[in-house]
Amino acid sequence: MQIIWNVEPAIIKTVFFELRYYSILFAAGLITAYFIFLRLNRGFFSQHQTDVLTFLILIGTIAGARLGHCLFYDFSYYSKHIPEIFLPFSFDKNAKFILTGYQGLSSHGGAAGILIAILIFCKKYKQNLLAVLDKICVVVPAAGGFIRLGNLMNSEIIGKPSNAYFGFIFKRIDDIPRHPAQLYESVCYFIVFIALLTVYKKTKISEVNGKIFGLFLMLVFSCRFLIEFLKENQSSFENGMILNMGQILSLPFLIFGLVLFFYKRKRI
Repeated sequence: MQIIWNVEPAIIKTVFFELRYYSILFAAGLITAYFIFLRLNRGFFSQHQTDVLTFLILIGTIAGARLGHCLFYDFSYYSKHIPEIFLPFSFDKNAKFILTGYQGLSSHGGAAGILIAILIFCKKYKQNLLAVLDKICVVVPAAGGFIRLGNLMNSEIIGKPSNAYFGFIFKRIDDIPRHPAQLYESVCYFIVFIALLTVYKKTKISEVNGKIFGLFLMLVFSCRFLIEFLKENQSSFENGMILNMGQILSLPFLIFGLVLFFYKRKRI
């Protein structure tokens, strides 16, 4: 009953170009989130403001995710190879060109990048920060669900060994049945998306700025924190730690979410 997983990550691969399932799913997640956002918030933002906000979030997501991985998970390497932080290629000892892509993106870094992008937008257009965050956070888990499916196609962020009948054997890694942690996380994010969408449309919680965003932080980072127990560590320095880096980085977001959700503020 265990699933043999041996998907080739690249759909198209040449010397200078590579198209992966991950890239397609990453783009699909952002596009899906964009159109749902437009439908939910028609009339709140002008088209120009929506375009600017989308551009800032796209830049913030990619830059933040990349820098987050390099700083939090592999600083010892990238501190000595700074150009590789920004360039999707490198050269070996024989000066041979190697197409690497951006190997390593951190969701926590991406989250921080999005927050900075939204802060810039709110300052430029004099928007209430919490009100904007409430409207954007509803669609973010949908994008996250697609991205984790991309991780599954890459056979990365694998789970710990499992004896469950639904364990995945990632042949590109080893022959050990493992928890499909990427799939767990993807499903959780889609469920969180449905929950937030329902709360946003069917309840009055959104009448208090920051409540939806607080709920988003609590749900998403609780899922992330718990699923990390089933994942293999992404970096060797995490071995022996009580909590891994993903859990440590999740805690501030989770605590902030609790404060936002339970702190009493006047309705708008």
